Amino acid sequence: MAFKNAYIPYGAYWSSPYARWQGSFANLHSIELAGQTGRKFFELRKISPEKLENLYLGLTIAQPSCFYGGPWIAGLLGMGHATGPVVGQACITGIMCMRMAGEDLDNGFSTATLVVATDRCSNGPHLYYPRQDKPGATGDHEDWVWDNFGHDPWAKNSMIQTADNVAKEHGITRAEMEEAALRRCEQYADALKDDAAFLRRFMVPVEIGKGKRAKTIAVDEGITTASVEMFAGQKPVIEGGATTPGMQTHPADGNSGMIMTTKERAAEYSQDKKITVQLIGVGTSRVKKGFMGAAMVPAAERALADAGIKVKDLKGLKTHNPFTVNDVLVAKKLGYPQKDINNYGCSYVWGHPQGPTALRSVIELVEELVIKGGGLGMFTGCAAGDTGGAVVVKVTG
Repeated sequence: MAFKNAYIPYGAYWSSPYARWQGSFANLHSIELAGQTGRKFFELRKISPEKLENLYLGLTIAQPSCFYGGPWIAGLLGMGHATGPVVGQACITGIMCMRMAGEDLDNGFSTATLVVATDRCSNGPHLYYPRQDKPGATGDHEDWVWDNFGHDPWAKNSMIQTADNVAKEHGITRAEMEEAALRRCEQYADALKDDAAFLRRFMVPVEIGKGKRAKTIAVDEGITTASVEMFAGQKPVIEGGATTPGMQTHPADGNSGMIMTTKERAAEYSQDKKITVQLIGVGTSRVKKGFMGAAMVPAAERALADAGIKVKDLKGLKTHNPFTVNDVLVAKKLGYPQKDINNYGCSYVWGHPQGPTALRSVIELVEELVIKGGGLGMFTGCAAGDTGGAVVVKVTG
């Protein structure tokens, strides 16, 4: 899908720090936390939320009262006029929100829309489904997060099995996946240089607790680290497979947000009116059962085709990499240097809160392109159900 009038005002976006599973955000309501972070963003950027016409909420893990999700967070953010539909497609939820916002801008439904994505993997709900047709009316039960990580009801496999399937089919070795993991950690170290200067370009600190327990979370908490020595002592998670614990990310908690506008209104919200950021293409895909990571490639190819560009035109490429096999495959299939994918950070390192994962990746991509003086960039990621999504953005100025 191509877009003609969908813009991201420079700097009109945020991400909270991401906290590792059972970390500092484990007991905070994800919608309320996103409301708190978004209000702080509006305050820091001196933006009046009531001028934003519409809102999309990306949410994939149920929280108390999430039945009211979109209208609730709209109210928390000072946008009580916005209807706020809820969107969910696992790890590419942010991409789907951006696509819908872009469609609204292109067709005149809105001239300024806020996209917010938030999730809390920690302390996910344990659900009980009544069954009056079973003996004793014994119901079914589900752990929302872990049962779904571990079992695709259609493909009949776990997510980590999809990583092994991709590695086997495409001849990707353990050494290649370890190399990708080590490189990702090096790149994130660049984001922490100069007192985390890169992260401070878009990250909004979160204040939690009260009194003596009050503290500020200003950078990601509980990041993934990798070393040659660590990999030497690891065995594959699944016997006969290739993916070890160190080749996969961790569940996390956090939120991200982004204002999308028409070209005419972009300057109203931009931190630097000389910089323009345009959404020009979105692609989605679904591949055969049990090959989730492979879906990133056709999604990327479709986004590039809709944007009317080639891989060689890209100055930046980001991925969602819950497994490092993803990056090896993308590099091989698209012909992009593996060492140059995911500069400054990625979900392998800072974690995977699902709903906001892709949105933060796009924000980081924009900032990378600005540092490089502009150009074309793409994000591509996989999602549950062997699906994938990708976006292409253009930065000038």
